[in-house]
Amino acid sequence: MAKIHKLSPSLADMIAAGEVVERPASVIKELVENAIDAGASQITVEIRNGGVTFVRVTDDGCGMSAEDAPTAFLRHATSKIAAPEDLGHITTMGFRGEALAAISAVSRVDLMTKTAEAETGVSVRAEAGTVLDVTPAGCPQGTTIIVRDLFYNTPARMKFLKRDSVEGSYIAGAVQRQALAHPEVAFRFFRDGSRELSTPGDGKLLSAVYTVMGRQAAKDMIEIQGTSDNVTVRGYVGKPTSSRGNRGLQHFFVNGRYVKSPMMTSALEEAYRNRMMTGRFPVCVLHVEVPPTAVDVNVHPAKTEVKFLREKDVFDAIHYIVLGALNRTQDRPELNLPKQRETPKTDFYKTMTAEEYRTASTLSRPEQKTVKDFLSALPKKPSGSPGILRDGGIQIPGPAGPVSVAPAPVPAQEPEKKPVPAAETPVEEPEPQGSQMDLPLPPLEPPRAPEAAAVRIAEKKPEAPPYRIIGQTMATYILVEQGDTLLIFDKHAAHERILFEKLKAQGHEIMSQVLLDPLSPDLTAEEQAVLLDNSSLLSRLGFTLTGEHGLRVAAIPADLEAGEAEICLAGVAQALMEGAAPDPDGVFDELLHTMACKAAIKGGRYTAPDEIEALVAELMARDDIQHCPHGRPVCITLTRGNLEHQFKRS
Repeated sequence: MAKIHKLSPSLADMIAAGEVVERPASVIKELVENAIDAGASQITVEIRNGGVTFVRVTDDGCGMSAEDAPTAFLRHATSKIAAPEDLGHITTMGFRGEALAAISAVSRVDLMTKTAEAETGVSVRAEAGTVLDVTPAGCPQGTTIIVRDLFYNTPARMKFLKRDSVEGSYIAGAVQRQALAHPEVAFRFFRDGSRELSTPGDGKLLSAVYTVMGRQAAKDMIEIQGTSDNVTVRGYVGKPTSSRGNRGLQHFFVNGRYVKSPMMTSALEEAYRNRMMTGRFPVCVLHVEVPPTAVDVNVHPAKTEVKFLREKDVFDAIHYIVLGALNRTQDRPELNLPKQRETPKTDFYKTMTAEEYRTASTLSRPEQKTVKDFLSALPKKPSGSPGILRDGGIQIPGPAGPVSVAPAPVPAQEPEKKPVPAAETPVEEPEPQGSQMDLPLPPLEPPRAPEAAAVRIAEKKPEAPPYRIIGQTMATYILVEQGDTLLIFDKHAAHERILFEKLKAQGHEIMSQVLLDPLSPDLTAEEQAVLLDNSSLLSRLGFTLTGEHGLRVAAIPADLEAGEAEICLAGVAQALMEGAAPDPDGVFDELLHTMACKAAIKGGRYTAPDEIEALVAELMARDDIQHCPHGRPVCITLTRGNLEHQFKRS
C-alpha cells in the first residue's frame, strides 16, 4: 500500500494559510496592506472578540471590478507582478497573491467592492477557500472585507490563540505600525464598538507619532533627516533621557514596510553609546528608503524581514545620521514636580446674612492686626531669661513645653569703611562645613576660569548666554540661574563626561605603567583563559599579560590603580565569557569610563569656588555635555512655570 499520497487542495490551502495567517493580527496586516496598495486615503478597522469572530476593514481605494473580485480569492492571483523581472522592482506592500486566498481558507469572508467607473459594485462570499456566491451590490467606491469565525475549520490553530484582550492588543499594535508607516492615510480603529485610534492622515509623521505614542513621547522626539550612499533616513528618535526598559517602541520601516532588523537596531543603539544607562533602550520611528533593486522583501512569508544588497551602507547611514542629530540637540530634562491636590474652593460667606458675616469676621480675627502689634503685646523679659530670646524673640506653646523661635538676626553696625570697587570686592572662601549653599553669589556675567583651576577650559569657547552661579548644595549639585530657568548640575557626572571626552580624543594610544611587582588577579581559570586569548586586544588598552605560571599582569594603564585594574579585567573577562564579541571600541570605552569616573571630582565632597566656576563655564559653553558616560543626565532644569504652579501663582 502506497504511503505517499497527494494532499487535497483544501488541506493544502489550510497548511499554506498557516504561513500567512498566524493570528487575527495577521489578517489585519494583509488586508490593510492591500488597502494601501489600492491608494486608500482612509482605512477603518473594526474587530470584535479579539478579531476571532468578526473583522471588518473598509477603505476608499480604487476598488475591484466585477470580473477581478472573484479572481482575487485564488492562490497566487495578484495585479502587482507579472514577470520574473518584476521581483527586483517591488514597490507595493502586498504582491504574493496569498492574502485573500489564505484568509478565506480558514474563515468565512464577505467582500464588497466598487470602482469609480462602475455603476454598481459586486459582492463575493467565500468559505474555506471556496467562492460560494457572486452578486451585484450597491456600495461606495472602495472595498469592504468582513472576516468571520477565524480558524473555525482548523481547531489545532484555534487552541494556540490567546485571550480576546491579548489578540485585540496584537491587532492594535498592527494598526499603529501601519499608521506610523503611512502618515498620509487616516486610520481609525474600533474594538468592540469603542474607538481606540484615529489619526489625521495629514502626511506629517509627527502627527502620527503624537496619536499613536502619546503627547510626552512626541515631545521628547528629535527629528532626523539625511542621505548617505543612496540610503535616506528620516523620522524621529527619542532623547536619551526618554529611554525605555525594552525595545518595544523601536519602529523601523523600509520603503514604507514595517520590518524587524537586528542590524538596524544595532546601528541605532550604537549612536546612543555612552549616552544611555545600561539596560535602557532608545525610542525611534525611522523610515529608511533605498532603491527597490537594493533590497529583497521576499525572504519571509509575512514580509517582516528584508535583505539588503549593501548592509554596511544602511548601518552607517542610520548610525551617523542619528548620531549627528543627537550631537546637535540639547537634552536637559525638565524637573517635573509632583502636582499638589487642589483644595475645593467654596464661597462660605454667600450663604450668610449680613449680621452673621459681621459676627464671623469679628470672631475670626485677632485683636492685633499686624505682626508688629502682636509682638508689642508680648511681655518683655531680660535677654538672659529662659524661654525668651534677644531681639524680639518669642515663645510658642508646644506639647512638650514652650518652644523658642528667633526672628532673622539683625547685623550689628560696623564702623564705616571706604567703598571698594566692584571688581576688587573681596570674597571670602567658604568653609567646607556649615551651610549647604557654599558659594557666594557672583555677578550676572559669566565668570572667567582662573589659571589655577583644577578643571581646564579650552582657550576659545563659544560665547555662552548670561548666567549666575548661585552655589553648590548638598556638596553634590551646582545651582546656576539663567533667565527664568534654574539649572541643576551634577558636578561629578559633568566632570566625568568632560574627562571622558578628553581621554577619548587622545585616540587608542594609552600609556602603560610597568608594575614593579606583577599583579596576580584573583580570577577563575576560565576567566584567566579568556583574557589570555584576547591579550592582543588588552595590550591596546595598556595591559600586558603573561601566562607562564598563571595569569600575571605586568603593566596596566597609567591612569588606573592596581585595584581598579583588577576590577576592570574581571568585568572584561565576564563579558567575553557570556558571549560578547571582543569589540576593541566597546572595551576601550568601558576602560575610559572607569578612568574618568575615578579622576572626576566627587559628589558629597567640598569643591573650591574656582573649580566650580571653571566647571560651569565649560558646561555652559558646550551643548554636547548632556550625559555622563554611564547615561545619567548631567543637568536638569527647574523653570519659573514649575515654581509658579507649586506656589499657586499660575
